[in-house]
Amino acid sequence: MIGGGGWGTALSIVLESRGHDVTLWVYEPDLADHMRRSRVNERFLPEVTIPERIAITSSLAEAAAGAESFLFVPPSHALRATATRVAEEAPTDLARAQWVTVATKGIETRTLRRPSEVLAETLPAPLRDRIVVLAGPSHAEEVARRIPTLIVASSRDVALAQRTQEAFHTEWLRIYTNDDVAGVEIGVALKNVIAIAAGIADGLGFGDSTKAALLTRGLAEMGRLAAKLGARPETLSGLAGMGDLIATAASRHSRNRRFGEAVGRGATVAEALASSPMVVEGVATAEAAVALGRREGVELPIIEQVHAILHEGKSARAALRELLTRDLKAEAPTLSRR
Repeated sequence: MIGGGGWGTALSIVLESRGHDVTLWVYEPDLADHMRRSRVNERFLPEVTIPERIAITSSLAEAAAGAESFLFVPPSHALRATATRVAEEAPTDLARAQWVTVATKGIETRTLRRPSEVLAETLPAPLRDRIVVLAGPSHAEEVARRIPTLIVASSRDVALAQRTQEAFHTEWLRIYTNDDVAGVEIGVALKNVIAIAAGIADGLGFGDSTKAALLTRGLAEMGRLAAKLGARPETLSGLAGMGDLIATAASRHSRNRRFGEAVGRGATVAEALASSPMVVEGVATAEAAVALGRREGVELPIIEQVHAILHEGKSARAALRELLTRDLKAEAPTLSRR
């Protein structure tokens, strides 16, 4: 398990419950040492006991030794560097691995690559076609406490998706397979941006009607961009699209929604980020999504306004006013022809 944040810790607990031998690699040596002694990840997943059978280390070579499979869960901005380190420090073990899973959500800002594409560019050749994406509406706090959760294992290799499905499936974590990797990754990345918009609306004191509009029209934006990138529209109506959007935009656990709420209440972006111990993926994803939309010629009005608030200093109220005063149009192109 490469990544000792809340989600990496929670998934380690899931795998251990299935009888797997798990080694959890934690980037910070001090945190790894504290977790070994206390059996709690107080920084990212407090009040959850880590089973004794889960080995915890800050050494990549130690974590990789004898591994049958690797699961990468670092933040999206650190994924390439982390995978490169694994390839350099544990090349033999990595080459022997049977498959790789990635549970990182986001888009690399510099290259506009999805997580699976980043790994395909950094891992040794045999593994580049053996990557599975694990994603969907899930909070580490709930999964670690065995709250019923449904997510997706996505790969173009159906057999590998099924193998991941079997490895992670428990009585409280149900896994579906999906071969639309682009749709799954775009859905779980862009929903963080829309969740920030929902949080901003909460911070401004708006109501459920506003949030429903943002989620509905935000989902339409997610679908338009995903389709242009080769995804299937129905994927965005599933767990990795609508499901993850609902969970992230409404939950008290959602760092993206909380961040947006702080901004809506008047905090600066820097102040709102400083209040979160974990990475707020939607901030960087807003920048990457706008670049993707402009490159592909896809209109993304909500995502553009979130980007303007976070990266250009635009006021939240001015952004909402601009959204509401856009040219009037039909909800869907087909409606205008009826």
